[in-house]
Amino acid sequence: MIIPSPRPQKRARIEIIPLIDVIFFLLATFMMVSLAMVKNKGISVNLPAAATSAPLDHSQDTVITITKDGTLYFNKQPLRLDELPARLRQLKTEQADPKVFINGDDKAFFGAAVSVLDELRQDGITKVAIDTQAKK
Repeated sequence: MIIPSPRPQKRARIEIIPLIDVIFFLLATFMMVSLAMVKNKGISVNLPAAATSAPLDHSQDTVITITKDGTLYFNKQPLRLDELPARLRQLKTEQADPKVFINGDDKAFFGAAVSVLDELRQDGITKVAIDTQAKK
């Protein structure tokens, strides 16, 4: 005679839906962390739009930022315009042929950008680019 057990005979099983949720959460977390690890040398500004804008690699280059109130930054360090020639001479001694990106706000005073370009030319730095964003 077979005596039935008071506990039902259920087999353990792995639920796949919660497992998929956890995997997608981890994937999204790793993507956000990896995007946050991108090194940005410039100060965050509203770049002007240009139809011929192309993405460039800033990893080994110098970035001079001009904010809308006219403040200058040399690789995220605040700088006055009269200190710029000394920093450019130091850059020229550290790198044989330096590349400089001018990262200016859309509302920045144009005279500040011209002053920076003038200082770059006086120090013999010829590889200069102006950061822009693509037109929509």
